[in-house]
Amino acid sequence: MRSYSLLACAKINLYLEIIGSRPDGYHELAMVMQSIDLADRIDLRANGTNDMRVHCDHPDVPADRSNLAYRAAALMANEFPEAFSQFGGVEITIHKHIPIGAGLAGGSTNAASVLVGIDLMWQLGLTQSELQELGAKLGSDIPFCIGGGTAIATGRGEKISPLPDLDHLYAVLGKHRSLSVSTPWAYQTYRQQFGNTYASVANDLEQRKHRVHSGAIVTAISHKDNAQIGKLLANDLEKVVLPAYPQVAELREQFHRLNPLGAMMSGSGPTVFALTDTPDQAEQMHDRILAALPDPDLEFWVTKFTPTGISILS
Repeated sequence: MRSYSLLACAKINLYLEIIGSRPDGYHELAMVMQSIDLADRIDLRANGTNDMRVHCDHPDVPADRSNLAYRAAALMANEFPEAFSQFGGVEITIHKHIPIGAGLAGGSTNAASVLVGIDLMWQLGLTQSELQELGAKLGSDIPFCIGGGTAIATGRGEKISPLPDLDHLYAVLGKHRSLSVSTPWAYQTYRQQFGNTYASVANDLEQRKHRVHSGAIVTAISHKDNAQIGKLLANDLEKVVLPAYPQVAELREQFHRLNPLGAMMSGSGPTVFALTDTPDQAEQMHDRILAALPDPDLEFWVTKFTPTGISILS
């Protein structure tokens, strides 16, 4: 059995609409998600035991059973006991580059890479859709992280419809190191404040869910119209996060002042991103935002849109 090294890409949201409540307690969502080349490296190798073990070079990432990467390995052992019996446990080493608590699906993309890697190590021959079904048992973002690229996500985020790749856009990301936003808090607060706007019957839910498939931002993506994509960025969660977290609102405002194609908070935050047409523009924006906000608590990254979620290095 071979060992594998994989790249696990982060994701941002280009569009996030909260449609209504689901019977399972989650929200019905319509999103456009995008992989970026800010990525963790995941090394997998057989460890000659019956244990799944996780290591990470970031001190704040748990190395126990609460880690999504561990849970992904345990799920594979559970679902494929004969392969687990034959090949045994896996050593998982996470080399962290995606900031934690950033709303960039760092934990989800790590778990996605473990599912893909163990499928290869154990020679299971699973299809992408089969891996995505497994991923949905662990978390809503994992099915997207497995496929990556540009996609519409509906349901609670686990139903994925690919869109044409946007491999010609760049993003500058910013996040306060000391700041994190609870995703459950963001959605619960949105429900409290805007629950009266939710679609209330099944027909309305379906109509609003499918509207995004023919929506303006999807048309702009299909035409690779960068300017329109930037103008059409939208995120319902900004309505509750920005008033409660003025640092995030200020960062977003500062990005807008630099005239990007568009700027927005990703997911439930606290990461904010700004889009540009070229790498030179992205580097210039990075330098200008650093000068405008000389805060040692702020981190910035220059990234490119990428058509893949998980890629195999070796």
